[in-house]
Amino acid sequence: MGFTIGYWMLNIIEMFERLAYYSVRSVVALYIMQADDPNGLHLTAADKGTIYACWFGFQSILPTFTGGFADRYGYKKSLFVSITLNIIGYIMMGVLTSYTGFLMGVIVLATGTAFFKPSIQGSLAHNLTKGNSSMGWGIFYWIVNVGAASAPVLANFIRTDFGWQQLFFTAAAIMSLNYLMLFTFKDFESGADKTQGPLRVMIRTLRNLGDMRLVTWLLIMSCFWLMMYALWDLQPNFVTDWNDSGDVAGLIRSVPFLPEGWVVETDRGPQVPQELLINLNAVLIVLLVIPISYLVRKMRTLESMVIGMTMATIGVLVSGMTNVGSVFLVGVAAFSFGEMLTGPKKSEYLGLISPPGKKGLYLGYVNIPVGIGGLVGAKLQGYFYGNFGEKAVLAQKYLAEHTDFLKGAVWDGKVSSLDNTLGVVRTDAFLKMQDVTGLDAVAATDLLWNTYSPGPNVWYPFAGIGVAAIIALIVFARMARRWKDMDA
Repeated sequence: MGFTIGYWMLNIIEMFERLAYYSVRSVVALYIMQADDPNGLHLTAADKGTIYACWFGFQSILPTFTGGFADRYGYKKSLFVSITLNIIGYIMMGVLTSYTGFLMGVIVLATGTAFFKPSIQGSLAHNLTKGNSSMGWGIFYWIVNVGAASAPVLANFIRTDFGWQQLFFTAAAIMSLNYLMLFTFKDFESGADKTQGPLRVMIRTLRNLGDMRLVTWLLIMSCFWLMMYALWDLQPNFVTDWNDSGDVAGLIRSVPFLPEGWVVETDRGPQVPQELLINLNAVLIVLLVIPISYLVRKMRTLESMVIGMTMATIGVLVSGMTNVGSVFLVGVAAFSFGEMLTGPKKSEYLGLISPPGKKGLYLGYVNIPVGIGGLVGAKLQGYFYGNFGEKAVLAQKYLAEHTDFLKGAVWDGKVSSLDNTLGVVRTDAFLKMQDVTGLDAVAATDLLWNTYSPGPNVWYPFAGIGVAAIIALIVFARMARRWKDMDA
């Protein structure tokens, strides 16, 4: 396959960065808003939506510009800046517990990642040819998920045994290993004009976005990533609130060599922590992304993405419409196969259509769909889950609508007024509902699930957006056959 030493070193840098990132990202949704986590921040779903929207805005839209800066000023310099910002961001998230302080830590981390992505991807693109591009990006995606698959296991161990703060500090320590990796290879010449100042780089970046065909593709992919990130960022709370993984817990306990710590005792019986359930996604990618990349190496990238988007949409629906652990895993598996056909191909597509000297610039554009989809999706998640899906909020609604708890008071129907109207804060609502109804945790959860149908109310909108993206990409793929520079 003819890969260079630099290519492999860059993959290791990416693996460390992803290990640090996903050790936090796989569980931080619980830290931010989960009502029954005694050591969390206990912010609302809307607050979480705003935090995640800012996270996506800085992390995935900034690379539109930082990609051009990486081409102009050098990939290794940009990597050094990004590593430093990431370390500072993780430390801030660990020590600042106010809404504003935590948000500032997220923004610093996200800005570091914005410099990291186009620098690493631009360097990789210069180490790949059209002949090994498909396998090269497939291997890169595999390496990414080696870090991503290890991270939730590490996160579960650290947060359970040592606490949330130590988890953020561990991520910072892992990221610092990349300082050493920068000494293992020489920088790669981008071919870009080195005489341009920052303003000219920004103008050049915006000028390339004048191609409406490229913009159309980016918007289609934005809809897809909006749906994808709903699974990654909303499911941690949804699974923790609603999913009964007792069947999976029983299977784990029946296998002698699996850690006992993978099963926790809760008021609903033995359960598997959400980060370990969702981690099936990364494990499947580690096992299968390289053979799948090999099988589809001759397929048009756009056709591969259509198939992948369809499978991922099915997976989101299956995993979101169930409260049974084993069925949820089936949905995650379908989603994972879809991701394997879409994720590597989006980078490959932009790498193939990018003009000479603009690899970093175009591979910075690959983050635009993630940024727009994630930003808009985060706010939608906050709205739909905060109003129609969070168990603590639905427990408050049940007290207001189906019991005599209000004693004649009138609730105006707004979630924001529930705390004051009931006199029961969100973090205490589920336990109060159990007291009033006389139900245990399992029965009370089932009652809320059957009364308010959080599955359809939360997940139908996201699946609908996924279906719209599939139809649009089919039309785009057919039209691209007429454009030699966009047909790949």
